[in-house]
Amino acid sequence: MKYFATVFLSCLGIAGYGACRADTSPPDEIVYQATLSADGVQHIRMEGGSYFFKPNRVIVHVNVPVELTVSVGSSWIPHTLVIQSPEMGIAVDQNLSSDAKTIRFTPTAAGKYAFYCKNKLLLFKSHREKGMEGVLEVVE
Repeated sequence: MKYFATVFLSCLGIAGYGACRADTSPPDEIVYQATLSADGVQHIRMEGGSYFFKPNRVIVHVNVPVELTVSVGSSWIPHTLVIQSPEMGIAVDQNLSSDAKTIRFTPTAAGKYAFYCKNKLLLFKSHREKGMEGVLEVVE
């Protein structure tokens, strides 16, 4: 009986480890090309979750206003959205929740700018290191 319990607990531990690791694998690239709406704004809807942003690559046009609406699914893990691009005139550091947050900005310089979740729990990898990051690509 002791042998059975040891084998059972070992298998359970391996299965649990695999399930925990599933959240840390980076998602496939999901690209969203923003288009100009009738109101003259590029609208983007983004979702965050267990160490991902979807889409994780967003393409917008320079000197055209952007309205980015972002939320996370129901989760007890807090997440943020950070975009620090002084050369583009944007500094975003927003706590996320299931209630959608709207961030407005006008990109002023073409280039690729990282966005990510800055959260980290004690000695564990940061959410960014676990794959919760993406690229805002600003094109002419």
